[in-house]
Amino acid sequence: MISSVTPAAGSTGGGTLVTLTGSNFIQPSAVRFGPILATSFTAVSATQITAVAPPGNGTVQITVTTQGGTSNGVAYSYAGAPALTGISPTTGPASGGTVVTLTGTNLLAATAVRFGAVSATSFTVVSATQITAVAPPGSGAVQVTVTGPGGTSNGVAYGYVPVPVPVVSGVSPGQGPAAGGNTVTLTGSGFTGVTVVRFGAVNVTSFTVVSATQITAVAPPGSGAVQVTVTGPGGTSNGVAYGYVAAPVPVLTSVSPGQGPVGGGTTVTLAGSDLTGATAVTFGSTPATSFTVVSATQITAVAPPGATGPVQITVTGPGGTSNGVTYFYVGIPTLTGAAPALGPVAGGNTVTLTGTNLLGATAVRFGAVNATSFTVVSATQITAVAPPGSGTVQITAVTPGGTSNGVPYTYVAVPVLTSLSPTGGPLIAGTTVTLFGSGLTTTSTVLFGTTPTSFTVVSDIWVTAIAPSGPAGPVNVRVTTPGGTSNSLVYTRVAAPGI
Repeated sequence: MISSVTPAAGSTGGGTLVTLTGSNFIQPSAVRFGPILATSFTAVSATQITAVAPPGNGTVQITVTTQGGTSNGVAYSYAGAPALTGISPTTGPASGGTVVTLTGTNLLAATAVRFGAVSATSFTVVSATQITAVAPPGSGAVQVTVTGPGGTSNGVAYGYVPVPVPVVSGVSPGQGPAAGGNTVTLTGSGFTGVTVVRFGAVNVTSFTVVSATQITAVAPPGSGAVQVTVTGPGGTSNGVAYGYVAAPVPVLTSVSPGQGPVGGGTTVTLAGSDLTGATAVTFGSTPATSFTVVSATQITAVAPPGATGPVQITVTGPGGTSNGVTYFYVGIPTLTGAAPALGPVAGGNTVTLTGTNLLGATAVRFGAVNATSFTVVSATQITAVAPPGSGTVQITAVTPGGTSNGVPYTYVAVPVLTSLSPTGGPLIAGTTVTLFGSGLTTTSTVLFGTTPTSFTVVSDIWVTAIAPSGPAGPVNVRVTTPGGTSNSLVYTRVAAPGI
């Protein structure tokens, strides 16, 4: 039995050596290509026979005959020799790389495309009448041929065009920093296909061939005067001079603002000199979130997050790293208390705020309203004058570190007295007087004239007080709360009758 044949096609003129694989190839007496005996064959083993194909046409069945009989058949095709009728384009550079299209016949099973004696860099069989191939490097006029199972085709002419040696006529700018990194423009001719740009003996790692007359390249680090050259398919160009200039070390003189929150995000302006070409801005050891070189004397940078306390901002440029300027990371302020936590709706009372990270406060707010005024006493204390307001609001403090949490503050209305019961009593102390009115919940003082007395707050509309002793006659009674002092009502002391 035959399981395969390699190759499965060959020339119509015969002569192709094929290998048959299968089983029971014991003492074969004949190998046939269709009805025609193989030109010769060799029994290699019980599973392999090599045979030379006789001349033929079309597709035939190969069979093997032994004492056991005749095997199954496997297909073998006689292929006509490939023939070429055209090539496009007909010329290309000596460096190769040109994609050419070959047209002809019997191209379907092509196994090789050659430009003279050199195989194509690659090729693709498009159809029985077309192949595309990439020309290898070469010179002069060559014949392009295609080889397939049917043999090798006739040749079609292809000409290699000599590539000129590139010429560099100018470089701009003609100098740059020793650290490299600046973009220079080379002008000249013959730049197509350039593969190397050198500054002295150093290869450029980044360059772009813009056209046959222009190349842009990023200068590598270097020193002194060097020759810039380019290498292409035609060879290496002449050199043009380029000078490396030692760059000055950048200097910083100030930063504004000089502080910001630990969460970062503050845009600061750095002033100094020789800041052009800055490649890094760092806050301590942390790179800025972003930065922009505005001019040789100014950079704007966005502060990264940091820890509470001072850091040194530095700028690195082609000439090195600058001195440092101090920037403070300010912790987010916190408030822990407000005293008093109550005050009149008219405002004006002084409130003491306690907390942390309060230095540098720029605002104190009662709800959405700024304090009438405030004083930063220390990192843990601020005194603020309450503005007018109503209800309960949250007091917050704003610093370069951000806005604090809120602590409650309640605006209290001025108390009002509407009646007393009783309205009079003896000269001696001890009479319980009930005061009726409104806004009495936060009563802090009850006065009979100028004399304070003990009292009990029963509700917002009801306070009981013990009338103090005093001379006969009327006396004004009033109450005081964080909202202010009430109106007065008259209480009359009456002397005891005498006999």
